[in-house]
Amino acid sequence: MPKVTAHLSISLDGYVAGPHQTREEPLGVLGEDLHLWHLGQTDNDVDRAMTARILAPRGAYVMGRNMYAPDRGDWADAAGGEMWRGWWGENPPYHAPVFVLTHYPHDPVEMEGGTTFHFVTGFDKAMERALEAAGDDTVTIAGGASAVRQGFEAGVIDEIMLNHAPIVLGSGESPFAGLANLRLKPIEVHASPNATHVVYSTRD
Repeated sequence: MPKVTAHLSISLDGYVAGPHQTREEPLGVLGEDLHLWHLGQTDNDVDRAMTARILAPRGAYVMGRNMYAPDRGDWADAAGGEMWRGWWGENPPYHAPVFVLTHYPHDPVEMEGGTTFHFVTGFDKAMERALEAAGDDTVTIAGGASAVRQGFEAGVIDEIMLNHAPIVLGSGESPFAGLANLRLKPIEVHASPNATHVVYSTRD
């Protein structure tokens, strides 16, 4: 079975998005600061190496609805609007099938570069389809907090990279809310002035 991984940029107090998320600020107040290590103009070798790792090819991805789109409820084109096509432009960085968790089915959305977004109800079904699509390659849960939390609850995550940004958000979305007795084993630590990158294993 292929390895299942996840990665999240996270604040010192355990949030992956700040409070008051909106279409204009999808990561909430100060949420973008969690990602300065790879979205900012960093020239740090550690940050560049970790960015290359999260962008390395995968067999398939699972993604939460909140990660894919800013709106809730039915898709805009159901009411005559235009279907949301993600935050990443016409050539997203995934280049593989992406299975988006949603209660509102939709036909697949094909993008440039090999990315196709598939809309699936239920984490288990999305993971089943991702594993099938990936073959022997890695499946990555690309966020957000709820999707990663469901991955932990299902016991499918083998490794997670947490990019600990040196900020405190005070509130927001936590991938660990409601989880109990979760033990992670640090197997790699890489530090820069912008983040401390820790790879954790969930296995003994």
